[in-house]
Amino acid sequence: MRALDDIIDLFAHLPGLGPRSARKIALHLLKKRHLLLPEFIEKLKVMSSSVHQCKICGNYDEYDICEICSSEKRDKSVICVVNDIADLWAIEHTGGYKGVYHVLGGLLSAIDGVTPVSLRLDDLKRRVSADNVKEIIMALPVTIEGQTTLHYIAEMLKPCSVKITMLALGIPVGGELDYLDDGTILNAMKARNAV
Repeated sequence: MRALDDIIDLFAHLPGLGPRSARKIALHLLKKRHLLLPEFIEKLKVMSSSVHQCKICGNYDEYDICEICSSEKRDKSVICVVNDIADLWAIEHTGGYKGVYHVLGGLLSAIDGVTPVSLRLDDLKRRVSADNVKEIIMALPVTIEGQTTLHYIAEMLKPCSVKITMLALGIPVGGELDYLDDGTILNAMKARNAV
């Protein structure tokens, strides 16, 4: 059953799934193959060909400029800086934030070889300089890498005279936004502090 083993192995490499969960998913898809597989395959093809990163913030969307960045209802003078798109989605899910975002695409880490050039920092600096930004909210993990990145960005943006805040420490040390409940994220957003 090489074909089945291959798909189980593929699923097992997805975040949050291990071999046991991968087997359950593969078995379910196999049992319901006539009902689920054609649509599943079609949706993956559509996602692969039509979803790409927003040219402004780095979010995923079907358009060059995502729905958040193109919205007239969003406050473009406030940018929330996040590590990853999953963090952006976690904040959006709370429904309480009305600014825009900037996805870094990682955190500074000498051990992992992630340098300032590896992140979307130049894009952030350009946005702050060009778009009359009044506040940067640093919504980064409370980890060594997150705090290192936060301080690097704060120093980088000093000449821009922009207010820099960070989420309140209601987020546990070592916590990542994608794993937190909506209330914790919303309270941390409301109680953010100056950097």
